[in-house]
Amino acid sequence: MNPSYLHLHQTGLLQERIDAAISILSCCTLCPRQCQVDRTAEETGICKIGSQAVVASSGPHFGEESPLAGTNGSGTIFFCGCNLGCLFCQNYEISHYPEDEGVKITNEQLGGLMFDLQRQGCHNINFVTPSHVVPQILAALPAAIDYGLNIPLVYNSSGYDTVETLELLDGIIDIYMPDFKFWKETSSNEYCDAPDYPETARNATQEMFRQVGDLVIEETGLAERGMLFRHLVMPDGLDESKEILSFIASQISANSYVNVMDQYRPCGKAHDHPPIHRALSGAEHQAALQAAKEAGLERLDSRDLKSLLKRLYLKNDL
Repeated sequence: MNPSYLHLHQTGLLQERIDAAISILSCCTLCPRQCQVDRTAEETGICKIGSQAVVASSGPHFGEESPLAGTNGSGTIFFCGCNLGCLFCQNYEISHYPEDEGVKITNEQLGGLMFDLQRQGCHNINFVTPSHVVPQILAALPAAIDYGLNIPLVYNSSGYDTVETLELLDGIIDIYMPDFKFWKETSSNEYCDAPDYPETARNATQEMFRQVGDLVIEETGLAERGMLFRHLVMPDGLDESKEILSFIASQISANSYVNVMDQYRPCGKAHDHPPIHRALSGAEHQAALQAAKEAGLERLDSRDLKSLLKRLYLKNDL
């Protein structure tokens, strides 16, 4: 199946979306922070990014969920800066200090980067932390399409997205992969200074699902289109995990593909904020998995270390 963004490009609708997105940058309200700075004049708000996207790294990623990584990897592009800014971020330097960690890139260069990842054999283009650079991503697509881009686009975000910005991506993004982190306003306020995160993430994920539906996986095992949920389980956070997983099952879809993630470890400034100053325990992760099953979720991602090592071995052996 050809990605739908190719059709929008042919009809001219993609350019209309580009124009609409870029117009927002002069008084930026792309994300829930509503900073209203003029990013076209290189003013910056919470995300610390001006008119150009800043890229920290890119390349085939084999540690993503198997429907994305396949045998050749997911073509990840890690953007610097972040509109959420979790104090425990595992990429803290990249998200909080973009001016020190990345390289500014033009829209045409970003398009070339997308195509280069496809040329390397990646199964999809995976935009990591894209919420604050939606206009730049959209503006990069025409060049990428002209080069020959024709693989799915993955929107890998924190879930802190406005419905209005997501609507600009309707028919362009093939796979949404939000990480729904917190259910309580007190938690998101303490760890991200974003008390509106829970409500925002609920609205955002419902809009994402409206656009793409449940995750569709081809016979090859690769994701073609749809929604892939992530939930990072936090220390002492089982009550919130239960609420989030129940919401996904009852308000989104019981057929949702969900990765209940166990890789939390204290990074950034987490050491100063008990109880997230410690790593997640195995028992806590197992309890969250059980909560997912009790909520009625059956499509739970299985992190198979042997399969991951096999994919890495085969790739390096080529």
